[in-house]
Amino acid sequence: MVTEGKQVKQKLRVFDILKESVTLYFTNINLIIFTLLTSLPFFFLVVYFEFLFQQTIVETPEIVSLLPFKERTYTLRVLISGVVETNIPDESFSKDYLPVLIQLGFIYLVPLHVLELYSAVVTMDSASKLRAEENNMSLVDMFKTSIDISTMKGTFITSLYMLFWSTCLLIAFPWTVSNCYIFFRGFGCFVLFAVICFLALTKLLMVYLEWSAVWNMGFVVSVVDGIYGIGAFRVSYYLSRGNQNRGIILMLVFFALGLWLRLPCVYLGCYKGGYGIFVQTGLLTVVNTLKWVSCVIYCHDCKERKMEKKGDEELGKDLAK
Repeated sequence: MVTEGKQVKQKLRVFDILKESVTLYFTNINLIIFTLLTSLPFFFLVVYFEFLFQQTIVETPEIVSLLPFKERTYTLRVLISGVVETNIPDESFSKDYLPVLIQLGFIYLVPLHVLELYSAVVTMDSASKLRAEENNMSLVDMFKTSIDISTMKGTFITSLYMLFWSTCLLIAFPWTVSNCYIFFRGFGCFVLFAVICFLALTKLLMVYLEWSAVWNMGFVVSVVDGIYGIGAFRVSYYLSRGNQNRGIILMLVFFALGLWLRLPCVYLGCYKGGYGIFVQTGLLTVVNTLKWVSCVIYCHDCKERKMEKKGDEELGKDLAK
């Protein structure tokens, strides 16, 4: 029941959230300049990370061939002198690839995480204030209000939980593929392996996207409401109930955009040189910023829906008395 004079806002669809985030970001020149300046350290580190990451992706078949569970093949060649020569690959997993993988893991877990944390906090804080009709904020005001040590410490705690769970799920992807391969390779059922692997990865991806929406909203709760750690995720889980489909689709959009920006660069070999990887990283940085703004809008919309539902329930109880 809706009382007279009470206007109920319609629930924002995913397209509406994306449209509002693009409008909020690109119609405010101060927010654009602010996010570009605060994202510069993150941008340059991502450029270096993408060089290593894309090269590793291209060399994945070679890396897998050197793993212990992979059967290696050698070429035997009989020389005229009668000496048998064995052609063994020069690469060694522990010598040539393990240091690169360790470096990638360290960059992802430590400096990249910290710089992304700072970029996300200042972007969410400014976007939340601008959405609350504080459109008169100047660039100087954005820098003054963005540097809050207590907020940074609190959101860092929240981000550690988020990093741990997200890393576990990301590790689950190659773990699933490798286990499926080990299990099915003895049977020679490669078609069955492909089907089972596809179904498992699809389910895992849906779980990852659903929980990504909860984690990112928890991040917004930490920045905007000052609730940190497990408490932020509890609030986020409560707000996301009934909105899981919107959260999954929203995260899927940004996941697909990130994949779409990376794959052509990997195919064209941008890591070998040139400015292609700088263009790709610049676009990824903008997409990452829009994701944070979208999460702010999504979180506020979920809050408004819960407040309206709670108000309607209280009104219904009063009318039933």
